Amino acid sequence: MSHPEQVRQRIIELEVEHRDLDVVINTLLKDPAHDELQLRRLKKRKLQLKDHITLLKMQLTPDVPA
Repeated sequence: MSHPEQVRQRIIELEVEHRDLDVVINTLLKDPAHDELQLRRLKKRKLQLKDHITLLKMQLTPDVPA
């Protein structure tokens, strides 16, 4: 498997995890007795995933000379 293919596969995996976290967060928010610390950690992880996905997508985009 070539490097771009590996990066694309990793992006897909991270996007799936990101969507799964979104579902978990929304489910927790519906529970009035949800754990705020757990919720904050999940939101932080979701943001980290988003940042990582963005960095990987930037690797796939060729640099364009200015």
